[in-house]
Amino acid sequence: MVVSGRSIQYRRSHPLGASQGWRLRLITKDDLINLFLVGVSAVLPENLMRENLRIFGPFIKVSRFRFRGGAHILGAGKASVRMANEALRILRDRVLGGVVIGVRGGPEGIPGPVRFFYGSHPLPSRDNLEATDELLRYLSSLGPEDRFLFLLSGGASALMEKPIPPITLEDLRRTTEMLLKSGMDITQINAVRKHLSAVKGGRLAKITRARGYVLVLSDVVGDDLSSIGSGPFFPDPTTYEDVERLLKEHGLWDALPESVRLVVKRGVAGEIEETLKSMPKRIRHIIVGNNRTALLAVKDAARSLGLRVRVMTDLIKGEAREVAKVLHALARHVGVHREPFPPPVLMLFGGETTVSVRGEGKGGRNQELALAFLKEMREDLRILLLSAGTDGIDGPTDAAGAVVSEEDRRRALEMGLDIDAFLRENDSYNFHRMLGTHVRTGPTGTNVADMILLYVEGKR
Repeated sequence: MVVSGRSIQYRRSHPLGASQGWRLRLITKDDLINLFLVGVSAVLPENLMRENLRIFGPFIKVSRFRFRGGAHILGAGKASVRMANEALRILRDRVLGGVVIGVRGGPEGIPGPVRFFYGSHPLPSRDNLEATDELLRYLSSLGPEDRFLFLLSGGASALMEKPIPPITLEDLRRTTEMLLKSGMDITQINAVRKHLSAVKGGRLAKITRARGYVLVLSDVVGDDLSSIGSGPFFPDPTTYEDVERLLKEHGLWDALPESVRLVVKRGVAGEIEETLKSMPKRIRHIIVGNNRTALLAVKDAARSLGLRVRVMTDLIKGEAREVAKVLHALARHVGVHREPFPPPVLMLFGGETTVSVRGEGKGGRNQELALAFLKEMREDLRILLLSAGTDGIDGPTDAAGAVVSEEDRRRALEMGLDIDAFLRENDSYNFHRMLGTHVRTGPTGTNVADMILLYVEGKR
C-alpha cells in the first residue's frame, strides 16, 4: 500500500472500481482491506484541509468563518505536519509564521515561515517539552488583532507537553505508561493528563489574547472537544477530585510517582488553578474530519459495488474482548435469523476499544479484538471481520490491525495455536503474525480512531 498526500493505492487482487460481477463472487479479506483504505483516504489531512480552508478575495475562509489579512499557523498531533503543509500550499503568502509539533520520523514540514519541531509518541521526551516551550512563546506573543489557526489531531496529548512542577519528565513518562496499560479509555486518560499539564484542559486559551480557529481531526469516540488532544483550547468538565477518584478506582494511586500525587492533592486543595471551565468567544473549534467521515466513505464505496451495507455506530467503546463477543453474537444473529437485515451484509463500526494488559506478550487493541472474535467463530457461517486503526499503528507494533474469517480458526487449530494462551499473554501480534492475518498499511498520516468491518454472508 502507498499513502500519498491525496489518495491511497489499493492492494493486490480485486481493486475497487474494477469489480464487475461483485455480487457473483465471494467477498474476500482483500476486499475488506480495500474498503478500509477507502475510509482512510477520506480522512487524509490534505483532503480535509482543502475542504475547509481557502482564500476568498481579501478573506481567509475557515469552514463557515472568514477573516481579513493573514494567519499564524500553530499545531500539534500526528497529522499536524501534513495539515500544516497543505495550509501553507493553500494560503501561500498569507501565512505570517508559526510553530507546529509533529512526530519524529513522520512527514517533514515545508521550509518557510512556519517552524516545525518533532517529538516522540506515545511517551513524551525532552524534545516534546522543548518544542512546547517554543509554541508557548509564539502563542503568548500574539496580540488581540492577530488571527491563528491551530491544527489539532490525535497524538497532541503526548507531543505537546509541559508538566506542572514538581512533576519531572521521567515521572510523566512513567505515569503515561501506567495510564496506557490501565484499561482506562482515552477520555479518562486525557482527564488525568489535563490535570498534570500546563498546556492541556483549555490552558492554552488562557495565555493568548489572539482570535483562533482550532481545526480538529478527531480521534476520540463521540468527538468530545475537551478530550481531543486533551483539549488545549476547550473547557474541561473534569476536576482534580475526578482525577483522584479515577486513579484510585483503577488501582494506580499508590504506585504513582510522589510528584504526581502531590500535584493532584494540591489541585484538590485549591492550591493549583483548575483547568478552563468556560469557552472564550475569541476561540472557535471546527471538526474537519472524524470516524464517521471515514465510515460514510466506506459505505458509499461498498454501495456503489452493489453491497448491502449498514453504518451501525461510531461510538464503540469497551474492553476489546467483550466488544468482540457482542459483535460475534450480532453476526450470528444476522446470519441465522436474517434480522434486523438479511445477509449478505456489511456492517460498519467505529470507535476505540481498550485492553487491560496482564500478560507479557505483544499486541494492540485491534489485533486483540480480532483474536477474541476468532475464538468465538464457528464454521457453519461465513463471516469476515476486519479491525484496524486508521493511523496504521495498533499498539507498539508495525501492524494496523487484523482481518479474520471462520477458516482462520480451523487453520489455527491445525497449526496447534492455542487462542486462549495467546489471549492470556496479550500476545495477539505473534498469533496474527504466525497465521498471516495482519493488516499492514504503515503509518497513514491520519488518525480518526478505529474501524471495524463485519461481513456476514450467511450459512455455508
